[in-house]
Amino acid sequence: MNAIVTGATKGMGRAIVMELAANNYNIIFCARDEKEVQALLDELSKNYSRQQFFGMRADMEESSDVRGFAEFAERSLGHVDVLINNAGLYIPSVLMKEDERCLERQMQVNVFAPHFLSKFFAAKMIGQGKGHIINICSIASLEPVTRAGSYSISKTALLGLTKALREELRPAGVKVTAVLPGSTLTDSWSGTSLPSDWFILSEDIAKSILNCLQMSSGANIDEIILRPLYGKV
Repeated sequence: MNAIVTGATKGMGRAIVMELAANNYNIIFCARDEKEVQALLDELSKNYSRQQFFGMRADMEESSDVRGFAEFAERSLGHVDVLINNAGLYIPSVLMKEDERCLERQMQVNVFAPHFLSKFFAAKMIGQGKGHIINICSIASLEPVTRAGSYSISKTALLGLTKALREELRPAGVKVTAVLPGSTLTDSWSGTSLPSDWFILSEDIAKSILNCLQMSSGANIDEIILRPLYGKV
């Protein structure tokens, strides 16, 4: 099985890659930092020598990088079974005071890049008669966060994209799933004084995605919502 993961070297992306690798997936991934891409490639190749791994430095905020990564992924393994749009941009902002490009930048990474990649690889999946697209949305897709207004807008749009894709691709046998995590203990929360059980772990998300991928061919999980047991979101 061949999978693509964007934003793969940290947090949720890294956890997803490691979970897939441990379950015999060949993986194509990208991230913004060349050194981190190479380090992950080296680690995967060392630990899973029977599988194939391809990594590329690509910034989802740059449209040319998004297209370049899609073409790289297609060349690398030929066909794709799973696309996981994980890369995301979070800019804390109050709508009335934010920088004028705040929404534009987050829409590019959180919506436009997944939109392009989903269409690019869905066309291939339709021809195969199968495939699975998973978009990492957010609880903010359902409940806007006032301290992250434009982020909430972009994640709401991503959920809308996911729903539209699901209905359009269902007749072709292509599955589409939205994952909506609450507060997740990643580098974004580095230095927080909040207790750890106010967060979910990146590994929780990765395991839920693997479970989703292991469903029978006739079953599709539309949405996965993960919330901290004790925290607010």
